[in-house]
Amino acid sequence: MAVSAKIPAIHLQTNLPNPHHSKTHKPKPLNFSQNLQTRQISLRKHHEISVLNPSSITAQNPNSLILELCLKGDLEKALIHLDSMQELQVSVEEETYIALLRLCEWKRAASEGSRVHSYVSKTVNRLGVRLGNALLSMFVRFGDLVEAWYVFGKMAERDLFSWNVLVGGYAKAGYFDEALNLYHRMLWVGIRPDVYTFPCVLRTCGGLPDLARGREVHLHVIRYGFESDVDVVNALITMYVKCGDIFSARLVFDRMPRRDRISWNAMISGYFENDVCLEGLRLFFMMREFFADPDLMTMTSVISACEALGDERLGREVHGYVIKTGFVAEVSVNNSLIQMHSSVGCWDEAEMVFSKMEFKDLVSWTAMISGYEKNGLPEKAVETYTIMEHEGVVPDEITIASVLSACAGLGLLDKGIMLHEFADKTGLTSYVIVANSLIDMYSKCRCIDKALEVFHRIPNKNVISWTSIILGLRLNYRSFEALFFFQQMILSLKPNSVTLVSVLSACARIGALSCGKEIHAHALRTGLGFDGFLPNALLDMYVRCGRMEPAWNQFNSCEKDVASWNILLTGYAQQGKGGLAVELFHKMIESDVNPDEITFTSLLCACSRSGMVTDGLEYFESMEHKFHIAPNLKHYASVVDLLGRAGRLEDAYEFIKKMPIDPDPAIWGALLNACRIYQNVELGELAAQHIFEMDTKSVGYYILLCNLYADSGKWDEVARVRKIMRENRLTVDPGCSWVEVAGQVHAFLTGDDFHPQIKEINAVLEGFYEKMEATGLSMSKDSRRDDIDASKAEIFCGHSERLAIAFGLINTVPGTPIWVTKNLYMCENCHNTVKFISKVVRRGISVRDTEQFHHFKDGVCSCGDEGYWGKT
Repeated sequence: MAVSAKIPAIHLQTNLPNPHHSKTHKPKPLNFSQNLQTRQISLRKHHEISVLNPSSITAQNPNSLILELCLKGDLEKALIHLDSMQELQVSVEEETYIALLRLCEWKRAASEGSRVHSYVSKTVNRLGVRLGNALLSMFVRFGDLVEAWYVFGKMAERDLFSWNVLVGGYAKAGYFDEALNLYHRMLWVGIRPDVYTFPCVLRTCGGLPDLARGREVHLHVIRYGFESDVDVVNALITMYVKCGDIFSARLVFDRMPRRDRISWNAMISGYFENDVCLEGLRLFFMMREFFADPDLMTMTSVISACEALGDERLGREVHGYVIKTGFVAEVSVNNSLIQMHSSVGCWDEAEMVFSKMEFKDLVSWTAMISGYEKNGLPEKAVETYTIMEHEGVVPDEITIASVLSACAGLGLLDKGIMLHEFADKTGLTSYVIVANSLIDMYSKCRCIDKALEVFHRIPNKNVISWTSIILGLRLNYRSFEALFFFQQMILSLKPNSVTLVSVLSACARIGALSCGKEIHAHALRTGLGFDGFLPNALLDMYVRCGRMEPAWNQFNSCEKDVASWNILLTGYAQQGKGGLAVELFHKMIESDVNPDEITFTSLLCACSRSGMVTDGLEYFESMEHKFHIAPNLKHYASVVDLLGRAGRLEDAYEFIKKMPIDPDPAIWGALLNACRIYQNVELGELAAQHIFEMDTKSVGYYILLCNLYADSGKWDEVARVRKIMRENRLTVDPGCSWVEVAGQVHAFLTGDDFHPQIKEINAVLEGFYEKMEATGLSMSKDSRRDDIDASKAEIFCGHSERLAIAFGLINTVPGTPIWVTKNLYMCENCHNTVKFISKVVRRGISVRDTEQFHHFKDGVCSCGDEGYWGKT
């Protein structure tokens, strides 16, 4: 039998009867002399190391001294005497070796045990049952199954204890198949199993799990007459529970002539483990009717069931029962209560339980911290962790992971770095749950390179590791890399629905339609197509790629919730199709789907883009009066944008002044954008003043102000704002555009001179520029104009879409539509250039910028020349 040398340690109780001993193995009690504290000692009382023969202890026999030292637990001196006996070639009796081995086992002295074993190997020719069993028991205790198997093979004879020890050792180390093979071999050689054999073998069947083998062992239990033994029948119940056969488990339970507390606990927890919580709770109430008192395990299981059911009322009743029966003094029960109350949002009760605990262990603190974090209270999570530190409680990997998640939600990079340093010092970063939380924290704090560094150091990456880094790359606008990481992941791991949602978001960001379609096909093949948010993620991908027809197919093929309708509404808003958005909204209401806050944000945006001012204001008014939805800051910003785009600047300003809540920078930014469109410098400066009182870091507002001054010819003011931007180290992200050709996505950065086809691309663009000049159109060929003379809108565009379009024209057949996605706005210069190109090449060209779609055909854009940067 091949056995790995890397086997986890086997923990056996030292002061209790050894469960591997057979009930049939009953050595006679041994009487020691008066000077050795005369007492009766059983072979199964390891605490006294009493496997000695008192007749061997005499003053003249050197073995007796070692036996006496073993009784006193002085292993070091006993081994010194053993070494001396070996040097003097004095015969060592078997009882002496057994006593030494028992002491090594009791003291967990692995190296010393190996020394004794080496002496046994040299001096004992025939390994007897008792000495062999002592060696077996010691090596199994140390988790050294290789040596245990070697000893087992060397034994001339074996009794039931020998087989029980080795079967138990393999089972506890997780070698379930080997354990079962040994059991069958034991039966084959004619050894009759006992009450210690069956629980171990049944636990092995449950650990695999292997229901067929479990049923076979059940037959053996009946055949050998142990069907009435409580311990064996409890193991049967557990086996059936672990194998998922809860019906058979209940049959065994109901037929028990006598049940102990373990029987009830096994059956009750079995229901909970198999998601039959209500039946488990009924059995708990039946337990009380039979006057069987629950213990800690019972109560923690019942509380966990209330948590799984999310039944707040039942949880309160169980909490009352806990108080009544006195279990409230137990730390483990209190910890379960904290988790249960926090899972259903009853923070007052959870905090009350926590505050009344006289002793709080690490689990108590972690339960509160993770509860706060999972329920959207990251500030309290970090605060509780700080108090825990002051209390001197050392966190574990679960605690650190929970606090890191809270830091990610709050953007507390400095705190996250401190936790990372602590985890490095204490070795907690070796836990994948901590590493995954670090990836998430760094990603959300915009330190994606640090997240990648952590990711690459994980030796055994799981699905969550890959999903976290893919999502992190997407959040940090590196969607192209996210797709590459996904391709690497599927070589070794099977993605789950969360992974696919993250990748689909990356596909939607850069317009990778073919990749999105492949993921859709994969989801359908693997049965994940209707799992969780994945149907809506697919819908969002099609909408953001501008493909409304497949989007409608996806919409009609899955269950429609409010999020599905919102995604379609957002798609029509991005395409400037307010009329279709309004029509869709009415269909939504007719379908008895209640709109939410996001619905009205998309609807107001669609009205704003389409100039439907009256409709937009009516929908805004209906929010609270008809649909009972209180407007939030995004809705107010949408109304300001609606009025501003229509040229009603004073109305927009009055609307802001009458708001019932304080306006945020986005609301003033909407007014500033309207002032830029209509060149109202005075009101624009007022809006900018309010913005910079609250936000000095967002570069977009500086760009808006620069364009307002540039369009009004105030170049000194442009220079002043640009200087402030440099002093604050504010930079615009480089322009990047993506185009999909033959199923592959190609990225182009502003000023990209390293693409393999850059010469061909530039030649194509130069040809178009010459044709434009020949027709009387004066277009700039270079995005890097003079810093003062150029409008900041040019820099905010980057012109990268021109490179992507030229590449698409070169590498696709005539007539093929070209779809481009870019990370910045589209400027007037590029807008006019692409209009001209679409007319010359007679192709449809679609560009999705950071705000909306531009569908060009025959020299006309779907936005009606109102949707490019510098215009609206």
